[in-house]
This record gives sequence, structure tokens and C-alpha cells, in this order.
Amino acid sequence: MSIFEKQTINMKLPFITILCLVLASCTNNSQFLIQKNQVGPLTAATKVAALDSLYASDSLVRRVGEGDYVQAGNDTYLLYDNQGNPLLSLIPKQQFDPQETIETIQIIDSRYTTAEGLTSASTFGELKAAHHISSIQNTIKSVLVFVDELDIYVTIDKKELPLELRYETDQKIEAIHIPDDAVIKSFFVGWE
Repeated sequence: MSIFEKQTINMKLPFITILCLVLASCTNNSQFLIQKNQVGPLTAATKVAALDSLYASDSLVRRVGEGDYVQAGNDTYLLYDNQGNPLLSLIPKQQFDPQETIETIQIIDSRYTTAEGLTSASTFGELKAAHHISSIQNTIKSVLVFVDELDIYVTIDKKELPLELRYETDQKIEAIHIPDDAVIKSFFVGWE
């Protein structure tokens, strides 16, 4: 082997190493990517029965709804990583049915992100800059902000709003009324 060939191999080695690291990082990040009809490995078609195998290295806690039809709570599946940190809260469309799909996901861990960088730790300004706001609903204690392109919605505490908008539920709240530094209180993905 000539000196030129050795230099070529030595020059390619760092490039190949960097390429492998970038590819590995993309693979790891995809487990936390939020996109249309998908949150990490979970899709809108994933059945409750598949959750154990899908999250085999994590801890899945089942909280089964109890009570009669009117007073029954939802089945809730709480997902924790192997360090005990909460990741997601999953609610299926129907209770007591392992063949049912997931309807609502609460994003708890800020490692979950949209391709544009929106996380549960983002502010309203970051949401507004990254995504088109489809609608805003005024509730008693919060404002719901919907982003239909990804089937996501976030809640923002009314304490973040100007004083004159905090106490009325019939006032129309628009994006210009919400301060850019208002923090996201809760982050949800809603599949119908």
C-alpha cells in the first residue's frame, strides 16, 4: 500500500465516523419526532395491545377506568423511560379494549419535538413561528391553541394573558392577544 493510499484512507475515516454519528443521531431523534399521525414509533393505527412490545425498554403503567358508564374514567397508559422520567400519557378511543387505537396523547417529555422544533417546553411565540395556528378556543382557566396540520393542540394558562382577557369565556381570543413568552402548559396530540 502506497503512502497516498494510506493518506486517502486516513482522510476518509473521520468522514465515515462523522457520517455514522449523524445517522445514529437521526435514528435516535426519530423516536421523539412528532409528525402527522405519528409520535415517535406510535402511529394513529397502533393498537393498545401493541404498546407493551412497542415500548419494551420503557415502563408502561396502565390506569384502567372504573365506575359505571356515566362516571367511568378513561383508561390511561402512562409511559416512563428506563430512568423513571414521564414521557407520554396515552388515552385510547374506547376503554377495556386492547384492539382499540389511541385517541389522545399528552406529550410530557420535552425531547418529543416537531420537525420545526416545537416541544412541551416551548413558548407561544415559538409555536406561532413554527406552525400555522388553526384556531384558538377560550375556556374557563386556559386557552386552547390548535394546529390542525399535525393534529396537535396546546393549553396556555389564562394567567399568561392580559388581565382584561383572563376572566371572560365568551371573549374571542386571537393570536395577537397571547404574549410570545407565554409558556405552554400542556401539549397534546389528538387523533380521531
